[in-house]
Amino acid sequence: MTNLHTYVAFSIPAGFAVLMLTSIYSYVRNKEAPGFYWTLLGALQAILGVQFLIGVYLFLSGARPQSNGPSWLHYVYGAGFPLFVLVIAHTQARKRPGIEIMIFGIAAFLCTFSALRALQTGLGID
Repeated sequence: MTNLHTYVAFSIPAGFAVLMLTSIYSYVRNKEAPGFYWTLLGALQAILGVQFLIGVYLFLSGARPQSNGPSWLHYVYGAGFPLFVLVIAHTQARKRPGIEIMIFGIAAFLCTFSALRALQTGLGID
């Protein structure tokens, strides 16, 4: 199960990076997001949820990341902060129609680097 958690962990920042770059492209070109954009966002949220559940299982089974710093940072960077950012992004996107791409682009930026940091802390890289 640890290997699955690691493999999925690499896909999350990569997916959010693609979402961020697509947001930038769409916003700069003043075009609607491509058809895959919203599907990718939904898939990333689902993958993040699955990754969270796998992480909970690993935590309850006694597996902990080999971190040089506080181990709780892995949980905050990996699930807590990205989920918080996505909830805020959805709330703001509903309130501000027309700039959803910008809102989710900023959220994708934050989630990309938060997930990368979670990957670093989980692998013991500081």
